Amino acid sequence: MLLKQTSFLIVDDNVHMRKLLRQVLNGLGCIHIWEAPSAADAYQLLSVTQIDMALVDYRLEGSSGADLARMIRRSSDSPNRFLPIIMVTSYSERSKISEAIDSGVDEFLAKPISTAELLKRIRAVADLRRPFVRTPHFFGPDRRRRDDPRYYGPRRRESDTVERSDEML
Repeated sequence: MLLKQTSFLIVDDNVHMRKLLRQVLNGLGCIHIWEAPSAADAYQLLSVTQIDMALVDYRLEGSSGADLARMIRRSSDSPNRFLPIIMVTSYSERSKISEAIDSGVDEFLAKPISTAELLKRIRAVADLRRPFVRTPHFFGPDRRRRDDPRYYGPRRRESDTVERSDEML
């Protein structure tokens, strides 16, 4: 992935955080960077601009980053349902992380950020992107990151061919 050719959208209602993220992206060689202070502004910008990846804060004025991710993933008029979304936020409680994942974000990065950690998330989305899953209540990257050997519940994907017997419990 050539960061110089990748266009980023920074969505944060804090102008200082947008400036910091812009500087970090510039330091990584990114030159195509757009900014939006709200979910509504971001959604409008996405409809008129080719964006390759979004960095979205959890808390936005009048809305949330999770709301924006749900709009992007689930709206019938979405400009890009497959847009890579990295949530960059100071809200790192387990409930907020779960909500972000359930809204369809690809990656989660807690503030304060480092250039190395942001680059790690960008590379994960660009190079190791998880396949998308569609259910009646979810559309987005597969929420499972790995096969948990301690999980003995039902396998619900077509690719899950191994069934665990009661004797394995």
